[in-house]
Amino acid sequence: MGSFSIWHWLIVLLIVVLVFGTKKLKGIGGDLGGAVKGFKDGMKDGAASPDDKAAAPAQQVAATATSADKAPIDVEAKPKS
Repeated sequence: MGSFSIWHWLIVLLIVVLVFGTKKLKGIGGDLGGAVKGFKDGMKDGAASPDDKAAAPAQQVAATATSADKAPIDVEAKPKS
């Protein structure tokens, strides 16, 4: 009574296919596969060396500074009420 046999799982699978349909299950499977792939890619990017991470913001700051020098932005600060 503790574990289900293969026949129990086949009946459950048949009911799931009848309720949701094969097209919807295929879409869910594709979405799940894409999510797993995105997660793996994110883990690879997160495991990059610290040298790579330190170089990227420096380049980004340099690019921002040159564009800020060309066009000054006027901003007026207002006190909190």
